[in-house]
Amino acid sequence: MQYILALDQGTTSSRAIVFDHEGLPVASCQREFPQHFPQPGWVEHDALDIWHSQLACARDAVRQAGIDPAQIAAIGIANQRETTLLWDRATGEPVAPAIVWQDRRTAPACDLLREAGRAAMIGQRTGLEVDAYFSATKLQWLLEHVPGARARARAGRGELAFGTVDSWLVFRLCGRHVTDVSNASRTMLFNIHRLRWDDELLALFDIPRAVLPEVVASAEVVGLAAEEWFGHAIPIAGIAGDQQAATFGQACHRKGLVKNTYGTGCFMLMHAGDTPPVSHNRLLATVGWTVNGATAYLLEGSVFMGGATVQWLRDGLGIIRQSADVEPLAASVPDSGGVMLVPAFTGLGAPHWDPYARGTIVGMTRGTTAAHIARAAVEAIAYQSAELLAAMQKDAACAVLEMRADGGAARNDQLMQFQADLLGIPVVRPRVNETTALGAAYLAGLAVGYWESPADIARQWQAERRYEPMMDAGRRAELLARWARAVEHAKSWAVP
Repeated sequence: MQYILALDQGTTSSRAIVFDHEGLPVASCQREFPQHFPQPGWVEHDALDIWHSQLACARDAVRQAGIDPAQIAAIGIANQRETTLLWDRATGEPVAPAIVWQDRRTAPACDLLREAGRAAMIGQRTGLEVDAYFSATKLQWLLEHVPGARARARAGRGELAFGTVDSWLVFRLCGRHVTDVSNASRTMLFNIHRLRWDDELLALFDIPRAVLPEVVASAEVVGLAAEEWFGHAIPIAGIAGDQQAATFGQACHRKGLVKNTYGTGCFMLMHAGDTPPVSHNRLLATVGWTVNGATAYLLEGSVFMGGATVQWLRDGLGIIRQSADVEPLAASVPDSGGVMLVPAFTGLGAPHWDPYARGTIVGMTRGTTAAHIARAAVEAIAYQSAELLAAMQKDAACAVLEMRADGGAARNDQLMQFQADLLGIPVVRPRVNETTALGAAYLAGLAVGYWESPADIARQWQAERRYEPMMDAGRRAELLARWARAVEHAKSWAVP
């Protein structure tokens, strides 16, 4: 028998899962790694923490599976997107901390771009909003603030290498400097119509082309993981940003299908067909994947603080000891008691795009307890996602019949039921919840012939539970209006 090893490198943890031919997990391993917050609004990772935690997980998963590494047909990689790394091409050592996608330090630079009238051109070419979320201004910041970095990036063929996390892992595994189309499309440097780096954007951000990775397909053998890592050289054959991978793993392979991943953030994506969509509601147009020469495009809305809100209850407020405790605590009260928590700790994503919004709790009384705040935190995840689907349905001009849900917080039954109530459509959780890793595995497997086609993969998708909406339309409208009022209180709080 042969298997696929999927590396799922996330914002707060690294994970590895071994999958069999039925798309079922055989063994898995997960490890958290440190988060660094050196200044307000800054979020950093140590690139070596990412590498060491991911390698250790991969080795542990293979060991737990009890298989010979020679039985692994391919490695697939899914990764936290937009997080920006810069390293020495010769030594492989990072030259600065990685700037995480949540980091807001470059919000003023984005303000200047909008004031200069550049937003429309950038949006037309990249499908993205001008925002500190994306990689371009992060890389620009590194080249300006790391001593000698821009000169070294220009020198010869480029002494320094830039990459998102997928590039970093591939470079460490096999020494090749690449990224796939889905990750490239999240940098704000990539033309999604021509599927290549855009010279005008590179000039705008003063980024040398030599520092950029080569762009490859999402399902393609890009190299062999060196024998030293697993005891056998294994093809690296699938790469996708985590949300694109999850969309592929949820079998959203045709236009109109929607999934929402409830992870550190929440990411709702709709298959938009084979041409870049145009959003009139401040959603993103992004590359989904390129498989067998065909490129799929997606509409996307992003919530910056999803499961991370629960982590804040644990680590910031200390009202729960572990993340799983939030469900029974929130369920101990019938509702939030009128409390609304807007978790804009790192600004607001779609459809607001306010980098200066900040976390806000409104509606508290003397009767408010930790349980009410916990319930408001859980419900905030659903409110933000409901905003995304409303915008998505307007852009797509079609009714969405169901939403497929995955990610860690999708295991929270109370959250999933409340989400269905707010959306007014069923929410469906799949049998295999780890769809990000599964999508990476599917892409890798397609590249090496482990699976024959996307249709072959779609036949494996099965629902584990279906949540039907139970809330009446009047109550739903009342709650969404109250949420909208709370969001207005959070906006523009940290304007310089």
